[in-house]
Amino acid sequence: MASLNVYSVLVVLFLTCGALMAMKENDQIIKENNCETKMGLPCVLEAFMSIFNIGSISNKCCGELVVFGKVCHSALVKRTLEDPLFKGLNPATIIAKSIQTWNNCLALIDSPSLSA
Repeated sequence: MASLNVYSVLVVLFLTCGALMAMKENDQIIKENNCETKMGLPCVLEAFMSIFNIGSISNKCCGELVVFGKVCHSALVKRTLEDPLFKGLNPATIIAKSIQTWNNCLALIDSPSLSA
């Protein structure tokens, strides 16, 4: 019985440390890549609404998102999901919407009709 309790404590400790490391890792990525200054606030809000709520993102903001970069985009979405204010959201759904938004913007920016 004692070994089961020790095992349970170790599992909880491992999961807690993993979550804290992931949070620190996202913060470090954001800081190292200067992510918080790469995109204007109106486009940040537009992208946020298209991922975390209902809405679409304009061509202009898609352009800013692509320049912002996938590394910054992913790190900020993951950091937002770590915030207790968003604990009621389904992470799999949010990540799927995040990937969809990124791919749609990338396709739009790469579209020959837009660069003509």
